[in-house]
Amino acid sequence: MSDIGDWFRSIPLITRYWFAASIAVPFIGKLGLVDFRNLMLFPELVFSRFQLWRPVTATLYFPVTPNTGFLYLVNLYFLYHYSTRLETGAFDGRPADYVFMLLFNWICIVITGLLMDMRLLMIPLIMSVLYVWAQFNSEMIVSFWFGTRFKAHYLPWVILVFNFIIGGSFMNELTGNLVGHLYFFLMFKYPMDLGGRSFLSTPDFLYRFFPNTRGGVSGFGVPPTRRPVPQEPPAAGGGGGRHNWGQGFRLGGE
Repeated sequence: MSDIGDWFRSIPLITRYWFAASIAVPFIGKLGLVDFRNLMLFPELVFSRFQLWRPVTATLYFPVTPNTGFLYLVNLYFLYHYSTRLETGAFDGRPADYVFMLLFNWICIVITGLLMDMRLLMIPLIMSVLYVWAQFNSEMIVSFWFGTRFKAHYLPWVILVFNFIIGGSFMNELTGNLVGHLYFFLMFKYPMDLGGRSFLSTPDFLYRFFPNTRGGVSGFGVPPTRRPVPQEPPAAGGGGGRHNWGQGFRLGGE
């Protein structure tokens, strides 16, 4: 048990709480401690009865059944893997900026869910984070099932197809990809690559709650003259055929 505890404590702070909540809330519904319908998003109950917890619980809840259990575990892995990579990579030492990204994506997904009558929001938020990671590491080569390899910027769309095959729907993944694209475009692509104004910035109060853990000013600083480059080192010996979604190494790597 100590090994599990050490592993859990090694997960970056924000990812750790998100990961734990995404396990706890589905099992609360599974065990019947709370009626699972009270954890889902119903727009009429949010607006008419002011059940304001639903946008939060709908982001953390997923129905775990024999038919959906594999899809849940796959997306839980995506949450752990890519949120950890982002929090310790592009957002390393900047927890407030990472929290702001999650909040911006979550708000966009909740609005979309209310408009489109979506009941569950876990997969869209996970996919939005995965999409942002893929944009930061767009030129990295990643390995997927059966030894297939491709550039990371294709990964969100490959996973969309993959989840459609095993889950029968793609709207959750599409919503997450579009929201992730909106965040990356407004925060990085438009102001940094296209020279436009910055529409997004992390509120100062988040820096008071989540101060930078490294030196320097808050935020991402002065926009560079070119787009962000991948922050992660090559992965050693990514083998084909294993369940090793998204483990990547750079072009030209061995």
